[in-house]
Amino acid sequence: MHLNLSRLIFAGIGLALAAQAQAATVTGNITATLTLIASCQVNGGGGASGLNFGTLNFGTQEALFTNAPGQVLGGGGGAMSILCSSGTVPVIKVRAGAHDSQSAGGSRALYDGVGNYVPYDFYTDSGHSQLLAIDDTITLPTSTGAAQTVNLYGLAKGKAGLPAGVYTDTVAVELSF
Repeated sequence: MHLNLSRLIFAGIGLALAAQAQAATVTGNITATLTLIASCQVNGGGGASGLNFGTLNFGTQEALFTNAPGQVLGGGGGAMSILCSSGTVPVIKVRAGAHDSQSAGGSRALYDGVGNYVPYDFYTDSGHSQLLAIDDTITLPTSTGAAQTVNLYGLAKGKAGLPAGVYTDTVAVELSF
């Protein structure tokens, strides 16, 4: 009986050692990567082109108006909003309009589609003393990652002989950062 018991003990030890020899542990790593590039959003929208920088609406005026002030408003009805990656310096360049220099009294012009123009200009202040000429820039403070408000104003100037109608212009804008 001792012989059978000894054989069973040795067989059990052999199986335990064999089981340990087959179990192994291997270690390693997983490398995770994310590359972020600087970006900006204008009035909540992103992309590389076709962004909506806002609308300058001079309202409804009588054809014999003298001056009509307006402000560039973003999508939500407030001032233009620029949200850029932290650490970037956003620069807005207000480029040419479709009808620049077509009417004396302003560097830009609204057009009624049949040969009539209303002169207007952009300003960086509501008092219309800081003219923003064609291709001038507005440099914002270094971004902290929070949206920045850009106040941009317009002033249309009436002149004699303007017929009633809807007058429009489209102005190109660039944002660099």
